[in-house]
This record gives sequence, C-alpha cells and structure tokens, in this order.
Amino acid sequence: MSRLDAVIGRLKSQRSCLNAAVALIGEAPGHVLELGLGNGRTYDHLRLLFPNRNIYVFDREVASHPDCRPPADRLFLGSMEDTLAAATARLGAKAALIHADIGFGDAAATERNVATLGPLLPGLLRQGGIIFCDQSLDGVSDFTAITMPGDVAVDRYYGYHKK
Repeated sequence: MSRLDAVIGRLKSQRSCLNAAVALIGEAPGHVLELGLGNGRTYDHLRLLFPNRNIYVFDREVASHPDCRPPADRLFLGSMEDTLAAATARLGAKAALIHADIGFGDAAATERNVATLGPLLPGLLRQGGIIFCDQSLDGVSDFTAITMPGDVAVDRYYGYHKK
C-alpha cells in the first residue's frame, strides 16, 4: 500500500468514526476533546458535528489554518503529558468524546507516546464516554473496545467506551 493510500484510508476511517460518535454519545452530557490539532481539519469537522458542545484541543503548537483554530480558552498548548494533566484538574472526567490522533511516523516514538498518554485519558472521559484513536489503547484497563463502523479496516482506527 502506498503512503497516499494509507493516509486516505486513515482519514476515511477517522471521518467514519467521528460521524458514528454523534449517535453513540447522543444527548449525553459532556464536552469533546481533540488530541492533536495539526492542520485543524478534524477540529473543523468536530465543530460541524457537535455545534452545541465545547471542544477542547491539545497540541504542542498551533500550526492549523487560521479558520480552524479553537478559542484561546479551549486550547491547551505544550507537551500533551503536561496539558492532559492540567486539563484533568480543570475539566475533570466529563468528556463525552475524545478523539486522539497520537501516532507518529516512528513506531518506537508512537509506542512511547501511547504508553505515556493512554493512562491519562480515563481521567478526562465520563463513564460511558467514547474514545476514538489512531492507536490501540487495549492496555488501558478502564476502556472496553466497541464495534467499529463497518467501513473502518481492522487495526486502522480503534474505539472504546469507558466502563
């Protein structure tokens, strides 16, 4: 598979998961967390899907299109390990949805990142809340895998709810 095909597959899977999240969380209370602003494409899609929810975004720095940036009071900048800890103190376990794009091009760096960030995520997600991630979080004991949308290839994207 070419790198182009791989990124297209990842983005299609990401979109399917986020679209499915609308029905999965329904009217349940809670905000949305976006881990990894990047160019802002996913954040922009989340704004359309969840216009009445606060969306908090985490990234090392802002590099997104100017039209795809969250308000300053909903943006956590810096090391995700540090900003997730700060968000846990500020927001608590009240998110209805977390979307986490926490992989890198380097397998060892991705593994370290998932091992560091994975255990922090339950402290931000309410009971029954949903997380979709580009990496497996099977090792996080508070999460149970959910059935993925039918068009998401196995091991392309991962979904969980908090017990």
